[in-house]
Amino acid sequence: MSEPIDFYFDFTSPYGYLMSEKIDALAERFGRKVRWHPVLLGMIFKTTGATAPVGIPLKGDYLRRDFERSGRYFEVPLTMPAKFPVATQAAGRTYYWLHGQDCALARRFAHAAYRAMFREGKDISSPEEVVGIAASLGVDAAALSAALQTDEVKERLKTETEAAMDRGVFGSPHVIIDGEAFWGMDRYEQIERWLETGGF
Repeated sequence: MSEPIDFYFDFTSPYGYLMSEKIDALAERFGRKVRWHPVLLGMIFKTTGATAPVGIPLKGDYLRRDFERSGRYFEVPLTMPAKFPVATQAAGRTYYWLHGQDCALARRFAHAAYRAMFREGKDISSPEEVVGIAASLGVDAAALSAALQTDEVKERLKTETEAAMDRGVFGSPHVIIDGEAFWGMDRYEQIERWLETGGF
């Protein structure tokens, strides 16, 4: 078995959402596993000096069209929510808290949170919304709500984002295969070719 693929993403990233719907099946075709890593783009942007792309004149208008067009291209349901972009601390913290107990449950939560935002238009910046999504998967809502207030859980997401930046991660999605980094959903075909050929 080859080394796992590392998949970095922010829950507010439409392209990250699209990659989340594809990466596991793609990796499985080539005998790979995927390690999922939620990060905070806001924290990364403070380091890189970047800003949310949808807030940039001209580019923002293009991206709003491209998000849904890309969903159609990859045959993944995607409808942009009314509130976008949003803060994703609650979702990221929930993922890592769950991951410490049950990796598979954390993965199911990540899918559920992404789909809640980009299929159902839910505001996942709300901790209450995030707790509700997790509760729908059988998670103890009271225990999760309490955990989200702890310094340990808050620090974990910050530490993971710092570790991602140490590996050169600056956007979402960011996929690393055997040390080779691919940024953006528009690199999906290159990722596929890399896995097929072992590099090019």
